[in-house]
Amino acid sequence: MADLKSEITRRRTFAIISHPDAGKTTLTEKFLLYGGAISLAGAVKGKKSARHAVSDWMEIEKQRGISVTSSVMQFNYEGFCINILDTPGHQDFSEDTYRTLMAADSAVMVIDASKGVENQTRKLFKVCLLRDIPIFTFINKMDREARDPFDLMEEIENELGIRTCPVNWPIGCGKEFKGVYDRRKGEILAFQANSEQANGQKAVKAIEMELDDENLDDLIGSAHREKLAEDIELLDGAGDDLDLEQVRHGKLSPVFFGSALTNFGVEPFLEEFLRMTTPPLPRKSEDGEVDPFDTDFSAFVFKIQANMNKAHRDRIAFMRICSGKFEKGMEVLHVQGNKKMKLLQPQQLMAQDREIISEAYAGDIIGVFDPGIFSIGDTICAPKRKIKFEGIPTFAPEHFNLVHQVDTMKRKQFVKGMTQIAQEGAIQIFQELGGGMEDVIVGVVGTLQFDVLEYRLKNEYNVDIRMEGLPYQYIRWIENEDLDPKKLNLTSDTKRIQDLKGNRLLLFTSEWNITWALEHNPELRLAEFSRN
Repeated sequence: MADLKSEITRRRTFAIISHPDAGKTTLTEKFLLYGGAISLAGAVKGKKSARHAVSDWMEIEKQRGISVTSSVMQFNYEGFCINILDTPGHQDFSEDTYRTLMAADSAVMVIDASKGVENQTRKLFKVCLLRDIPIFTFINKMDREARDPFDLMEEIENELGIRTCPVNWPIGCGKEFKGVYDRRKGEILAFQANSEQANGQKAVKAIEMELDDENLDDLIGSAHREKLAEDIELLDGAGDDLDLEQVRHGKLSPVFFGSALTNFGVEPFLEEFLRMTTPPLPRKSEDGEVDPFDTDFSAFVFKIQANMNKAHRDRIAFMRICSGKFEKGMEVLHVQGNKKMKLLQPQQLMAQDREIISEAYAGDIIGVFDPGIFSIGDTICAPKRKIKFEGIPTFAPEHFNLVHQVDTMKRKQFVKGMTQIAQEGAIQIFQELGGGMEDVIVGVVGTLQFDVLEYRLKNEYNVDIRMEGLPYQYIRWIENEDLDPKKLNLTSDTKRIQDLKGNRLLLFTSEWNITWALEHNPELRLAEFSRN
C-alpha cells in the first residue's frame, strides 16, 4: 500500500494548450529534453529538414507543420513521473483537445508574448474552466519583440476571467531581453544569447544574481534595473498573492515568462510547475467520486487511434488510469460491454513510439490493443467493484459533407476506414434513417477535418472519395426515445438521420427551422450534444 501511494503521489498528468504557433510543441520538446526522453529537438517548421516535432507523428502533420491529433508522452524528471498530453492547437480539432483535457489533472497555457490572448486560447480556456483544473500560463517568445507584460496580464484577466500572479518577471524583450526576476527566490536569471549554435538554436547562459548585487548594472543596464525595481514594487503592492488553493480550482493562474526556442526559463518553469500542481485528482462516477488511491483498478477511454503502426494497421485505445494499479495480464471488466477481459499489449507511449509495460498507476496514460470493442468514454475497472465514469460529451459538428466512394469495388475498405476514423472521434458519421453506408453524411467541427479524412482514407485504407457540401448548419439529438422521427412535423429542408449508435437526429439549415420544429412538435426534446 505504501508503494502504491508513493507511486501515485509522484505522478503529474497535464495537457499543453495554445493557439497555433504560440510555441506549444517546442515547449513540449524542451520538457522531454530535460527528462532525457529525447536527445534532439525537432525542427517543427523546417521543411528542408528531415526532423519533425516528436509529438507530431502523423504524416499529414509532418507535411503541414501543425498538430492534428493529440499525443501522449511519459518521462521521469527529478523524482516525478510526468505524463504530457500534447493537444492540437488548431481550432478545427478542438473536440480532440476537449477529450484530452478530460484525462488531464492540470493544463499549461502557452501564450505568444507579441500576440497575447488569441481566439483558440479563449476556446480552450473555457474547456479548462469546465473541468475545474489548475491552469498555468507560460508567456513565450520573450526573445522577440513583445507587448508590455502588464498589458498581457490585464488581457488574460479581462479576456479569460481568471486572476493572474506572475511567478517571474521579464527584463526587457526582443534584442533588449535581459532575463527574468524570480519573485519567490529574489534572484535574477540572466539571458545571454550566444553566437554558438546548439542544434540550430541559440544557446543561453543562466546567471543567478541578487537584486541588490552591485554588478547588476553591468549585467542588465541601469535603465532596466530601475524599471525592474518599479515593476516589482508595483506587483508586490497591488498584485495577487500566490494562493495555491485558488490555483487548484482554476481561479488564479501562475504566470511565467520565457523563451521555449532558446530554452530560456523552461527548466525553472517546469520545476515550479511540478512544485505547485497536484498529483492525480479524483474522478466522478455515477456512484460518486473515485479516489486515485483506491486499491481497485479503474480507467476510462478518452481517445482511440487507428493505424499508428503502419506495419500492423492496429487500433490503440488510450486509457487514463483513475485509481489503483494496473498489472499486465490482470482481468478487468469492460463496463459498457459487460464483459470480463484481459487488456492486450499494454503500452506506454512516446508519440508513435511504444514500449510494452508490466504495470502502471493512477495518473498514467496507457494504450491497449483495441479489436474494435472500445468507444470513447468507456469505463474499465476491477471486476469486483463495478463503477461507471461520467461520459465524455460529443459536441455538435458545424460543417457537413456527403461522402461518396469513387471505386465501388473497395466498399469493404471504405466502410472500415469511415467507421474506424469515426470511432476515434475525428469525424461524426450519419446515415439516412434505416439506411446503410452507401452515401454517408460526415459532420465535423472544423473544415480541416475533411482534408484529414480524405488524406487518411487514401493513405491508410487506399480509398478515394468525393465530397459534396451540404447546406446544413445545425444538428440536434432527439432525446425522446419513444418518438418516431418520421411522424414529426418539420420543414421540407430539415433532414432526419441517425448516427452509428442508432441515435436519431435532425439536421437544420437555420436556427429558425429549429424553433419551427419545437413549436410544431410540443413533445419534441432536442439536445446540442450527446454523452458517450
